[in-house]
Amino acid sequence: MNPHASSFCSLFPKIFPLVVAACIALSCGSNPSNNRQLQSISVSPASASPQSGNTTVQFTATGVYTAAPTPVTPLQANWAAVIPSGGPTTAVTIDANGLAQCTPAASGVYSIGAWDLMDPTLKATCASIDVYGAPGCNAVLATAQLTCP
Repeated sequence: MNPHASSFCSLFPKIFPLVVAACIALSCGSNPSNNRQLQSISVSPASASPQSGNTTVQFTATGVYTAAPTPVTPLQANWAAVIPSGGPTTAVTIDANGLAQCTPAASGVYSIGAWDLMDPTLKATCASIDVYGAPGCNAVLATAQLTCP
């Protein structure tokens, strides 16, 4: 019998539990962001109008996640503006940073929506899309009001 084989066999019962423990420790929690999911979004201000002489309002989304860092402000959300009955509008524009603008055609109250996926590693596979462009599943949405003169 090989002398190295007998020494390995005698060490194996002592080393094996350590190797298993190390593998478990390295696999658990090695990348906490893999389990991080968006729980909620809030938009501030909740209601706003452009100041006199201005046509824009800056909205900010804050996301609350299941793991640190939580909350995240500003959240890089998807933004959209819709009319109160829920249809799309071109009277109000909103950019990727939440800056909404009342165009000359805008008058009255509009709904501003900010949404993002709960878990960006999961693709939205549902067929429904809401008025803000968000998928009907795996998405978190928050809204605010914009009143244009």
